[in-house]
Amino acid sequence: MPVTQKGDRVVLQHPKLQGASAEILYYGATVISWKAPSVSGSEPAERLFVSGKAALDGSKPVRGGIPVVFPAFGAPTHPDHAKLSQHGFARNNIWAYESTVMDNEAGVSVKLTLDPTDAIKARFDHPFHLEYIVTLAEHQLTTDFHVKHTGLSTTPPFEFQALFHNYIRAPANDVHITPLKGVSYYDKTEATEEARATPKVESREGVDVKKFTDFVYENAPGKYDIVWPSGAIEIRTSNLKDVVVWNPQQETGSKIADMEEGGWERYVCVEPGYVCGFVKLEPGQTWRGQQVLTVKV
Repeated sequence: MPVTQKGDRVVLQHPKLQGASAEILYYGATVISWKAPSVSGSEPAERLFVSGKAALDGSKPVRGGIPVVFPAFGAPTHPDHAKLSQHGFARNNIWAYESTVMDNEAGVSVKLTLDPTDAIKARFDHPFHLEYIVTLAEHQLTTDFHVKHTGLSTTPPFEFQALFHNYIRAPANDVHITPLKGVSYYDKTEATEEARATPKVESREGVDVKKFTDFVYENAPGKYDIVWPSGAIEIRTSNLKDVVVWNPQQETGSKIADMEEGGWERYVCVEPGYVCGFVKLEPGQTWRGQQVLTVKV
């Protein structure tokens, strides 16, 4: 079956024999597996990293895969987000499976939704409806995130940030991300708040993560190539003006409770989002952010 609903997740299977697959937890709408064949036609291989210590039971956000960040990136800075935990609530609430959107020779896609619960309203009291559409093709995975302001015309607008926290499975010490040369960024590994808030300009042709890296690139190109000796993945985005490149390396990764030993050596996070500033959404409006991940080798 192209779409199989299980107790805690939905599984997508490409119709081609021995084709690609994906698994999405209802908890957080987190994609925890994306297997795709190489362009040359090898057996499908896992393209995402999930820590062996990750909680998949809904007790805490998943360490790995593709968590959805909304409505705040990192520690909340907006006054309306003051009651929220880091990265908001989308990644640690149960989403509802709504429908199979597509099921044909090209691929398969499903839609999950999230509406305000009493617990969410206590921390973020704005009328919204979230839709998350995940589409699996033979060599591609597309994620579409829709935010709708469901209030009346007299309801105030609300502001938010959004991001796809992609954990790309790759050898961290051999990865290069392009094209980011000349792009302004904030280095969140700096020791002082002043330094973290001071923009720098990327001078490297290819960005690596051989040391602890937590860079927020503003007004980035929207298309990124993640390349290593044996593989490559392209990320193309729509309406996501920023991108975060993160890898904790051992100095920080060894302190993360749900990170497996040496896990930081097996992934790079390249995270498209709208996180420098805020999207302002008026009543009745819908905002959409999209990314397309493509296996290139």
